[in-house]
Amino acid sequence: MAAPDPSLVPTTTISPDPAQVPTPVLEAPAPVNTVEIAPRSSAPSGGSDNKPTDTLTAPSTAATAAGSSSVQPPQDELQSSLTKKFTADEWKALVEFRNELPSIFSSAFPDIEKAKAEITPITIWGVSVDPVNPRQDPRVSVILMKFLRARNLSIREAGAMLINTLRWRASFNIEAALKEEFPQEVFGNLGHLFGRDKGKRPVVYNVYGGNQDLKAVFGDVDRFIRWRIALMERSVDQLDFLEVDQTVQIHDYEGVSLTSRDANSKAAAAEATNIFQSHYPELLYKKIFINVPTILNWIFWAFKPLISANTLAKMSVVGTSHHSIKKALSELIDISELPTRYGGEANAF
Repeated sequence: MAAPDPSLVPTTTISPDPAQVPTPVLEAPAPVNTVEIAPRSSAPSGGSDNKPTDTLTAPSTAATAAGSSSVQPPQDELQSSLTKKFTADEWKALVEFRNELPSIFSSAFPDIEKAKAEITPITIWGVSVDPVNPRQDPRVSVILMKFLRARNLSIREAGAMLINTLRWRASFNIEAALKEEFPQEVFGNLGHLFGRDKGKRPVVYNVYGGNQDLKAVFGDVDRFIRWRIALMERSVDQLDFLEVDQTVQIHDYEGVSLTSRDANSKAAAAEATNIFQSHYPELLYKKIFINVPTILNWIFWAFKPLISANTLAKMSVVGTSHHSIKKALSELIDISELPTRYGGEANAF
């Protein structure tokens, strides 16, 4: 089960990278889309017959003699510290997945001539994915692995997820959202991208209480979604996908009341929840809820049996004690990078 989206008002449904009301939203796993991957031709048209063969390397004789049967990546595979952590099963799935990229791209963009779609690179999260030679950049392998892990290494299901993500990014117009100027009086204090944790992961703070005018924030649901996606894209832009590929989310509930939700906030929560769990897989490292009143803490953990062990391990809830908040956050974030409002030394928001 994915973690709750950090900037949303919780809804009454159990339904997350990166709640304007007290009850945390516990998101159900994203539904597996039924989009089918088009059958892959032996080689994409347009001169891609010379595409490097993407095959796994068998264990060396020495490794076999030593009792190792681990599948190794292709011999000329460019690697990073992240790809070196892939398991044998993950490498096997990745090689198969990369071989399907031409048909995945052509399925994602049926209005483009098939021969062209099969060989045209597409940029996602700042990384150009070349369907003809995807292994030339280890960042591509890291991104593709996120889709595979989100779908338990199923090539078909990961392919459907990637197809839908590419279509959604094109229709949503990410670049326009990043260029849009949102009113500071409405969104200026709502979300902050500040500093990094001890593992060099960017930290996103979502501040729900205080002086937030929630009627203004959620008065225009479409505008809120554009703002929230822009914040997400800016946080992902801080990832190099070579050594760092996840973010940390801090959710501050100070001052949030049980009466903070309305129809617009619930609609925004539902839409953003669906977007993040469907199109931003495996980008969350840790999510910490702070300044959570006792009653809200109880409600949160009441849903514990419904949360997967993997997701639960990424989430923690801290009460309203300043000492407890500082202790919890400083274990993850160095004091020099932690805002003073949370017991650190950094002059932030």
